[in-house]
Order: sequence, then C-alpha cells, then structure tokens
Amino acid sequence: MRLTALSVKLTEFDLILTVKRTIYDAQSAGRLAQPCATRGPALQRAKPLVIYKCWAMVTVINRVDATARELRHPEKQNRPDSPIQKKPDWLRVRAPGSAGYMETQKIVREAKLHTVCEEAACPNMGECWSKNHATIMIMGDTCTRACAFCNVKTGLPQPLDSDEPRRVGETVALMKLAHVVITSVDRDDLADGGAEHFAEVIRQIRKQSPATTIEILTPDFLRKDGAAEIVIDAKPDVFNHNLETVPRNYLKIRPGARYYHSLRLLERVKERDPQQFTKSGIMVGLGETREEVMQVMDDMRSAGIDFITIGQYLQPTRKHAAIDRFVTPDEFKAYEAIARAKGFLMVSSSPLTRSSHHAGEDFERLRQARAAKAK
Repeated sequence: MRLTALSVKLTEFDLILTVKRTIYDAQSAGRLAQPCATRGPALQRAKPLVIYKCWAMVTVINRVDATARELRHPEKQNRPDSPIQKKPDWLRVRAPGSAGYMETQKIVREAKLHTVCEEAACPNMGECWSKNHATIMIMGDTCTRACAFCNVKTGLPQPLDSDEPRRVGETVALMKLAHVVITSVDRDDLADGGAEHFAEVIRQIRKQSPATTIEILTPDFLRKDGAAEIVIDAKPDVFNHNLETVPRNYLKIRPGARYYHSLRLLERVKERDPQQFTKSGIMVGLGETREEVMQVMDDMRSAGIDFITIGQYLQPTRKHAAIDRFVTPDEFKAYEAIARAKGFLMVSSSPLTRSSHHAGEDFERLRQARAAKAK
C-alpha cells in the first residue's frame, strides 16, 4: 500500500514519526521500507490517518488508501487488538525495490490488474517480482468473505470487468511467463461465484500465450452448483484450493468456509479430470497441534491431492487473528518428511512458503515426480 503521508504517534516514547512517500510491507520485513523521519514544515503538512501504537514492529495501517474514508476491514474494527510478536530472524526478508521489481510493478499497473502479492501483503513479493513473477488476482480487489487471517479488502465488490480476461492474457504474453498463477477474491455475490470469468481468463491465456502453463488458486464455490465443473473443464494445469488451517480452527479463522466442502472440491477435480494436478496448503502457527496437521495430510491424500504447501501464518494487523507461535525451520523440515512419506508428489514446507512461491519451478518438479512414479 502506498502512503502519501503518515503520522504515527509513539505514545510510549512521546514523539512523532512522520513517514512520507513510503511503501509498507506488513509481512515481509515487519518494518517500514525507506523510512524518513522529519520535523518542521513536513510535520505540519502530514495528515494523521489511523493511528496504532508502535512497538518493535509497526502495524499496517488499515485504510484502503491515504485519502479514502473506507476501512479495509470494517468487520474487524470492533474486535480487540491482538498483540503482534516480534519476528524471528528466519522470517526477515529484504524490502522490495530492485529494477526487476519496478518493471513488474509497471506492467501490472499499466494493465490495471490486481495481484494477491500486494493485496495479501506477501512476504515474498520482493523476491518474486524481481524475477518477473506475479500472482494475478482477478474479479476485483474486494472479497465477500471476512477470514480472520487474510489482508485482502472486505466488502461489497464492484461488477465484474468483462475486459479483464483479455488484459490478463495480454499481460502474461507481454511478461513471457512460462508459468502463471491466477487467483481471485471470493465472489459470493455472483450466481456462479465467478466460475465463468475464471474459465474465460484461462481461455484468454491459452489464446495469447499458448506455451504458458496455468495454475489457478480458486475460491471454494460454496453453494454454487455446477460452478467448480466450469473451471475444471477449462483445463488449467494445476487446480489449487487452500484448506488454510485444521478443521478445529475453521469457525474462528475461516468462518465463511467449510473444511469438508473444500476437501471435496479438490476430490471432484480428480474425479472429473485425473490429469489435472491438485494442490492445497495450510498455515501453521494458529494453535494447531502436530497430530492435527498430520490428519489434514491424510485427508488430502484421501482426496488425491498431489501437492501440499505448509507455511507460517503472519498476522497482517492487530485486528487479525493472533499468532500462537512461530514454527521453527526444523519443524517445517519434519513436516516435509512426513508429507513425502504419506505419498505427496510434491511438498513445499518452510516458514516463508506460500501457495504461489516458486510455483513455476515447483510445477516442473511436480511433472517430473509424476513421470518418475509412472515408470
């Protein structure tokens, strides 16, 4: 989120820090990128927005932008603040700003597209964008769900942009992507949950960049009969839908979804098109037990899921679900070993693992693993 001016009052230290024209990445570095503390006239011109206390880490401001009055997460405003823990060293990454990053940003902006990298404050955005990789988020920037872990804006979305599929295909071709990941907000307001729009995006990519392999990360299409089949029949190379957390956490972490519906969605993909790869991921650090994580692995394997991702949950703001603990790199390695032993073709398990992180490289490994298994 780009801020033109931000005034943050540090009541504990009785001073004011004014940050001008900076970009804040809530999850990647846990600090402000390119901070500029000023006094005098600049301080007089700075307009206060939404103020939070600042400790070792600064909380992302929860306005949609610097001038809008609309809150990014209106449904969370009456919740008590959750403490934000200081990140361990293994979760710290460089702030974005390379030449490659700026070029990717320029392409995305000119095409008037949204990315989940930005909207969800992904900690890997600097790395991925510097390599000309971006996960395109279709159907707008506003989600109809209110998950306790997610930083994507919540509210009533705008009507679908019928030209968006063409622009997505054009952008993929312009970026010369070998592999692209397409995700979306939830659109419970639409009769088909946006399934036909998803399918048209896939068709446009096939038309404009036929050599590109396509991975989709979809909503659950809950109570949208026939919607999943529309997307499956568009034949993406990878069909991803994240379970996000263990079943016990659903009511507080993912209240608008149903664990077994999401699991069944992925099973239906395999039943309708066995050649499509299926993929799903969970976050850890939300109070789950090791046994619960292993049970989710078993459930995924029963549904025929090929690829599992496991990553650390990072709290976007004080109004979101609190982090229970930071899972150590050694624990992630143990989860990887267990998942491979359970028969997944591909496993990505690390603190910074996200659904589309290294997606292109992982897709190649996934194909190789299937070929090796078929021998």
